[in-house]
Amino acid sequence: MALAVLAAVFGLLTLKSGGEVLFLDGEARAAAGDYVPFVVWFNFLAGFAYVAAAAGMVLWRSWITPLAISIAALTIVVFIAFGVHILRSLVWIGIAFSVRGKF
Repeated sequence: MALAVLAAVFGLLTLKSGGEVLFLDGEARAAAGDYVPFVVWFNFLAGFAYVAAAAGMVLWRSWITPLAISIAALTIVVFIAFGVHILRSLVWIGIAFSVRGKF
């Protein structure tokens, strides 16, 4: 039951924070700064899966295991994509820094 509560709270907080950044032009968006949209969208949508997972745990549904595995796997995929995004930025920052004033 504790895991279900954790998943539900985590999911609701994820929906709240992601939703505020994506849909409200206010303090949360300003606090997010230069965010990576695909990461925020993934996190927001994953919030629904977290809440569903919590319900599945409370109701002892068999689909909770594949859902939990899918959430974990997709989170890793987004983490890798985010890493590629950062690496690409670092490469071009390095190139720009290296060639400044030379051409």
